[in-house]
Amino acid sequence: MVKNVNNEKVLVIAAHPDDEILGCGGTVAKHAKNGDIVNVVIIAEGVTSRYEKINIKKREKELSELSKSSHKANEILGVSSLKLFDFPDNKMDSIIRLDLIKKIEGCIDKFEPSIVYTHHFGDLNVDHRRVHEAVVTSCRPIPGHSVKRILFFEVASSTEWNPSTLFSPNWFVDISGTLDCKLKALEAYKTEIRDFPHSRSFKALKSLAEWRGASVGLFAAEAFILGRNLE
Repeated sequence: MVKNVNNEKVLVIAAHPDDEILGCGGTVAKHAKNGDIVNVVIIAEGVTSRYEKINIKKREKELSELSKSSHKANEILGVSSLKLFDFPDNKMDSIIRLDLIKKIEGCIDKFEPSIVYTHHFGDLNVDHRRVHEAVVTSCRPIPGHSVKRILFFEVASSTEWNPSTLFSPNWFVDISGTLDCKLKALEAYKTEIRDFPHSRSFKALKSLAEWRGASVGLFAAEAFILGRNLE
């Protein structure tokens, strides 16, 4: 189904800096343009797994630069607030699950979103999967809970790289008017973008948006799997 978005409190919960833009940047920009309140939470620090030895102090400058990129990217989209946690990159399977759930529950209690966007359960990246599980747990449908809709996004170079799990979207958001904003936000994450034909290149990401759009008769779209809709 094709849906418009308006007048909502929205929370995006992503594993790493840039996942939020890759997964739903155009949709977030559309929410913001419609006057919705969009808050973004990023769980892991996104740097240290690139190196053989984890040394946070040695990577302080790189982590600081990535934080600045995150704030710049989300400012471009019109996000109301950005929270960066510092869970270890690509080691979320080593974290006590309850600790992660409590952090996410705290964010949900604070922001009281009606719509939550997060990762698909089948992503290749382990942090994506752990965040997905923690978000679903935190959004269990207890009477009076604020969350009415949960949508799972795809992240280029993770979702499509898992050959054993199919991302089969059933919810599409028209981003024909915000695709350029999404790509501009991604420019802030210049260290995370790759050259074509990598799937996390500007050309591939633009093509993906156009393909998702064309599959439902739009110029550009972001695709999601609907996890729950209580409206």
